[in-house]
Amino acid sequence: MLSPADLTAVWLTLKLAGTTTLVLLLVGTPIAWWLARSRHWASGPIGALVTLPLVPPPTVLGFYLLVLLGPDGALGGLMLAGGLDLLPFTFGGLVVASVIYSLPFVVQPLQQSFAAIGEQPLEAAATLRAGPCDTFLAVVVPLARPGFMTAGILGFAHTVGEFGVVLMIGGNIPGSTQVLSMAIYNHVEALEYEAAHRLAAGMLAFSFVVLLLLHTLKRGRPW
Repeated sequence: MLSPADLTAVWLTLKLAGTTTLVLLLVGTPIAWWLARSRHWASGPIGALVTLPLVPPPTVLGFYLLVLLGPDGALGGLMLAGGLDLLPFTFGGLVVASVIYSLPFVVQPLQQSFAAIGEQPLEAAATLRAGPCDTFLAVVVPLARPGFMTAGILGFAHTVGEFGVVLMIGGNIPGSTQVLSMAIYNHVEALEYEAAHRLAAGMLAFSFVVLLLLHTLKRGRPW
């Protein structure tokens, strides 16, 4: 059985992953659409910037976010000047860091799905005098539904498994920023291997289900 503290960490992890995935889909969809359609010179640098979190260690990204959002950072200073609370070591800070860290896992499958649609469906919608919004909602979204599903699954799963970014920007505050990965780390540090095993085994089972679902979705699909 899981302890109350472990159950709280599980709930906080699911809450973080759900909130992050929703924000990622809202933010990542227009970015992916623009990257898939644009021929502007800036699409290269912006695409590289979106993909950047894949390369450096998560602690590097977490460190610079901590500096940026801290009291002496550019954004942190603006928030203090506006009478707002600072984001580091809060659930809101975890959401911001998770959105940035998991952004490529949502943008890339959406971008590939949008690019695979081609011009013909859009031209057909234009001949029917459909506006840009109507075309996107009635034509693009249904055709790209598998891409949305893949993006949502990857964004959620990647957020669940975060450690380095969470450690740097959120710390390890029980009930506030102590997510599942941090709870496992705490159990191992305390030599509580049985408790760590229960949580780690659950994450392995979750990872297997995610991969199985992705393989099922991709079977026979070009994206």
